[in-house]
Amino acid sequence: MLLEVRSLEVSYGDIHALHGVSFEVSQGELVSIIGANGAGKSSLLNAIMGITPLAGGSIWYQGKDISALPSHERARLGIRMVPERARVFPILTVYENLLAGGYRRPKNKAFEEKLEWLYSLFPVLAERRTQLAATLSGGEQQMLAIARALIAEPSILLVDEVSMGLMPALVDKVFEVLQQLNRDHGLTILLVEQNASASLRISTRGYVLETGTLVLTGTAAALLADERVRSAYLGI
Repeated sequence: MLLEVRSLEVSYGDIHALHGVSFEVSQGELVSIIGANGAGKSSLLNAIMGITPLAGGSIWYQGKDISALPSHERARLGIRMVPERARVFPILTVYENLLAGGYRRPKNKAFEEKLEWLYSLFPVLAERRTQLAATLSGGEQQMLAIARALIAEPSILLVDEVSMGLMPALVDKVFEVLQQLNRDHGLTILLVEQNASASLRISTRGYVLETGTLVLTGTAAALLADERVRSAYLGI
């Protein structure tokens, strides 16, 4: 098992964001965790990345307990995160943002080939490589955030609310790229999303998170057909 989350608890003072959350992600899967705003989805990813401390439970990666590791050590193990609302470095160029993402990689021919691959994946980034990230549209910044994470060649990509604030056409493009990365390149992805329909359509399996508790799990197809999911998250 690549990632195991066991009885995870996260609290902010007296507020309990996650209550005994347990799930797993196998190598090569694309797994969605869906839920409404405030369900605890971002808290979950932040806990896995080591940004938010645990109040209980543990996180296992490649068979090892990483619960006490700082974020930079988790990144070295191959865990990378695309944060909510992109959060690129606004006063750096597109190219400099990508360099920052690959800061541990030697800047050799293999690195340049990786850059060119990312530019082929996101042609708009090639066109804007010398522009400051702050001048990009929201969708372009989201693509840059994904590319910045990918340049480090992660074993698992944590993606936080990638559709937030994007126009529908850009949402489709971003989800198409995530599906391609998983299907064609075998990248393991854990995706947390309010957009249940879009995320489940590209996923292997899914979980439903409500007020910090996992209440449903199943294949993506089963969740899309589940009346509770259709009523609460798909508006059907």
